[in-house]
Amino acid sequence: MTAPYSPGDREKVVSKLPSALRRELKVRAAQLGVDIKDAVTEGLSAWRDAGERPMVDTSGGGPFSTYIPTGLYAAFKDDCKSRGVSFAQGLAQAVRLWVDTHPATRRSPRPTGARRIVIGNQKGGVGKTSVAAGVAEALAEMGHRACVIDFDPQCHLSKQLGIPPIEIDQPSLAKHMLGEATDPLRNLLVPIEDGCFGGRLFVLPGCKDAFLLDAKLATSRHVRVKETALEKALEPLEQTFDYIVIDCPPSLGYSMDTALYYARTREGEEAGTSGIFIPVLAEDSSADAFDMLDEQIQDLSDDMDIDIEYLGFVVNMYDSRRGFVATSSLNAWKEIGDPDVVAVIHDQSEQRKAVRVKQPLLVYAPESEQAEAMRTIALRIAA
Repeated sequence: MTAPYSPGDREKVVSKLPSALRRELKVRAAQLGVDIKDAVTEGLSAWRDAGERPMVDTSGGGPFSTYIPTGLYAAFKDDCKSRGVSFAQGLAQAVRLWVDTHPATRRSPRPTGARRIVIGNQKGGVGKTSVAAGVAEALAEMGHRACVIDFDPQCHLSKQLGIPPIEIDQPSLAKHMLGEATDPLRNLLVPIEDGCFGGRLFVLPGCKDAFLLDAKLATSRHVRVKETALEKALEPLEQTFDYIVIDCPPSLGYSMDTALYYARTREGEEAGTSGIFIPVLAEDSSADAFDMLDEQIQDLSDDMDIDIEYLGFVVNMYDSRRGFVATSSLNAWKEIGDPDVVAVIHDQSEQRKAVRVKQPLLVYAPESEQAEAMRTIALRIAA
């Protein structure tokens, strides 16, 4: 029998876990909305009651720490000793047991369609593309069906993932928005084939014809209400996916208006369900850019009588070694309060290396600090 313990009295446990098992634990806990420390606590308790368990290959284990109840910790160490296994082996068996006995639940399509997440800031170079891709990857890893839209005519997202942009004379998202394409939009989707995404992650590649989208929207007779053009084009995808994530161009034009309108809170939809994340840098030019974006959002909201939810700032490529400018700017973003800073992504090499080899970040460096930041944002979205 498991010895009694107080859940509120916890102590830190430091050990090692195989990287694949550590990642599986994090993903499954996120899928089920369970805190890591609670998942490990349940696993240790179940392991003690289950008796002998199959050995787990712990070679190549990486650092792992969490907090478990003090009474359970002491009893677990005694059980490891009596069974003749190391603490690391016992912990690995307990985590394996918890993962195996807590399968991910199968998700049904949302009755109101996909939640719509816009990643936008008209300032270039703030990491919109890396955040859009990483968040979509993290949502798919958690078990959600996610589609990330390359809405930027520069097509950085497509290229970074090794997907050829759509040729300018072929059907594209822009052509669907303008009523110039007849083939189903879903025919343009490209799956990201990696086991951790489970067939749940798709990309709608970009096309250079989006450079002309603002001008064509302004003169198109097909599009009566310009702001609705993106919504009408993407509507066929909304029952297929749980989340549609849009990597926006660095623009204040009509194309950005269509993305903002698409992310509005719809009638009957809970506030915060959809909206915009704003990647920024810890420097003054990002603050100036946000002021202009904020003005555009407020003008569109007033003109169309809609609500557009600010889901938060993502402070990207942060490096405290840059001194006062970086640290004081980060504090300034945090002091805004509403929207709040959802994640601070440090300036490290993993993202750049992933781009270089044209792999998703969560495939190339799943244990990196940047990958964890993407999961933090995804958890905020899915909460």
